[in-house]
Amino acid sequence: MKLQVIRRRGLWWAISVGCIVAGLVAMGVLWNQIGMPLRPSLDFVGGTRLQFELDCTKPNNCDRPIQTAAVREVVDAEGIANSTIQVLGQEQQAVTIRTTALDVDQRTKLQAALESKLGAFDVRKTQIDTVGPTVGQQLFSSGLLSLIVSFAGITLYLTIRFQLDYAIFALVALFHDILITVGFFAILGVINGTEVDSLFIVALLTIVGFSVNDTVVIYDRVRETIALSPGRHINDIVDDAVNQTLTRSINTTLTTLLTLIALFLFGGETLKNFALALIVGFIMGAYSSIFIASSLLALWRERTGNAIAPASATATDAIAPHDQVG
Repeated sequence: MKLQVIRRRGLWWAISVGCIVAGLVAMGVLWNQIGMPLRPSLDFVGGTRLQFELDCTKPNNCDRPIQTAAVREVVDAEGIANSTIQVLGQEQQAVTIRTTALDVDQRTKLQAALESKLGAFDVRKTQIDTVGPTVGQQLFSSGLLSLIVSFAGITLYLTIRFQLDYAIFALVALFHDILITVGFFAILGVINGTEVDSLFIVALLTIVGFSVNDTVVIYDRVRETIALSPGRHINDIVDDAVNQTLTRSINTTLTTLLTLIALFLFGGETLKNFALALIVGFIMGAYSSIFIASSLLALWRERTGNAIAPASATATDAIAPHDQVG
C-alpha cells in the first residue's frame, strides 16, 4: 500500500498545526503565570531547591498528607514568601520548594520549621540543590547560542549539498519539531509543573540532528529521481521518494525509541525528562521528514513553475554515486 503524502497533505499539516497550537496555548498560560513560556529549573534561573519526604518508618508520621497551605505558612514565616511549592506523589508525602539562594543556616532553619509543622523527614530522600543566578544565565545563553549555530550550520550545509529551497523547508521541519517538543513540555508544565533543565537543551540539539538526518535521506532520493526522470511531476517524485525510504525511516525511529523508552522507564529520575523530550522529538522528526519537509518542497516547486524539471536542469539536481541512498 502506497502512502499518499501529497494527496493528503492537508491532513498532515492539520495534525501539525493542532499540536503547535496546543503548545502555544500552554506557553501563553505559563507566560501569564510566571512570565516565561516554560517552567525553568534552577539550571537556568538560579536559587535553591529543597525536596523533603516524610519518614514513614516512624509511627503515625505519614497519617496525614502534606498540605500546600501548611508549607506556605512556614515558608512565609521564614521570610521567603515568593517561593514555589509543589506537593509530590499520590500519597502527598513529599514536597519540593524552589526559592532564592539560601545559605546553610537558612536551609537548616527552614527544614527544622517544616519538620515541626509536618513531621519528621527521611534524611536519605532529602535533596538540596543550589545554583547561582549568573551560572543559570550563562547556561541559558550558551544553550540558545548552540541551537542558533546548529540551525545556521544545517542551512548552509543543505544549501551547498542540495539547493536553497531544500534547505529552507528542512529548516521549517526542524522548527516544527522543536516547537512541538517545547509545546509538549509547556503543556506538562501547566498540568503538573514539569520544569526544563540544561539537559533539555541537549535533547533539542539531539532532536535537530536526528530530524535533519531523516530529511536528508528523503531529499537524496528526491534529487536522485529528478536526475533519472526529469519529465516527471514533483508530486509523483516526492510520493515515490517517501515510500522508497519509508521502511528505513520507520525502522530507524522505532529502534531508537526502544532505547529511549527503556531510558525513560529505568534511567532514573534525573533522566526522565531528557528521555521524554527525545521520544517526542524523534517521533516528530520522523513525522516532519516524511509529511512536512517533503510536501512543502513539492508545493513550492509546483507554485513556482518548477514542478517538472527540464532535462537541462538535471545537472543541478544530479547526484554523485557516493551520495546515493539505498
